[in-house]
Amino acid sequence: MTLPDIATFERAGLAARPGIEVEWDGARVRRAAGGYTKRANSLQCFDVSDGGNAEARLDGAVEWFTTRGLPPVVRTTPLASAALNAALDAGGWATIDHSHLYAMPLGENEPDPEGRLFELLDPEFLSAQQGLRGYSDENVARLRALLVVMAVPATGVVVYRDGEAAATGLMAVGEGIVVTGNVITDTTRRRQGLAAAMMRTGLARAKEQGATVAALNVEAGNVAAKALYGSLGYTYQYDYTYRVPGRV
Repeated sequence: MTLPDIATFERAGLAARPGIEVEWDGARVRRAAGGYTKRANSLQCFDVSDGGNAEARLDGAVEWFTTRGLPPVVRTTPLASAALNAALDAGGWATIDHSHLYAMPLGENEPDPEGRLFELLDPEFLSAQQGLRGYSDENVARLRALLVVMAVPATGVVVYRDGEAAATGLMAVGEGIVVTGNVITDTTRRRQGLAAAMMRTGLARAKEQGATVAALNVEAGNVAAKALYGSLGYTYQYDYTYRVPGRV
């Protein structure tokens, strides 16, 4: 099976993390979601040819984020125009959080016997996310606000051990691609196959919802996560980074 192109993966990612407020400027999209995740609170270009008035439009984006009380962030993928990248370089924007997109054809997966699927706003799913991530009530409120606006099929996943939430994640299906995020495992139970069990449980559900491809984002330096996803069949597709004002 031939995997989709970069634009299709990025459209699926946009659907999976839509932002609460979304505004297009040509092929560039601004997303704001109260500060929950950089992806959902960033500027991103979807067309390498969209380079007109790059510096002025970047200034406009900075103002857009600033008026919303958010730090300006640009998510830079291979779809970013050369003119946008040049404007970022000229402005001294730092490059942070080098990451990869991994993907694979979606095959058959066996759900974990102690895996459960939830509606996104189910209090038990939100509780598992909060407990395993150590979220404050404020961060949970930000997560909940983002989940409210998700318009694609999406499922919260929790795997239990000894009656307690041990691993959790979120699967959202856009463009026929299931995008996984919010993956976290109990730090006291790592290296027990729990994250893999959670992934298989959620991927089985995504296939039922019509997904034929699976994708996710992983930080370049997260060796353990890349090993996990590789063991499930995911392979590297392309890089992306974030740009922020000031040099790091």
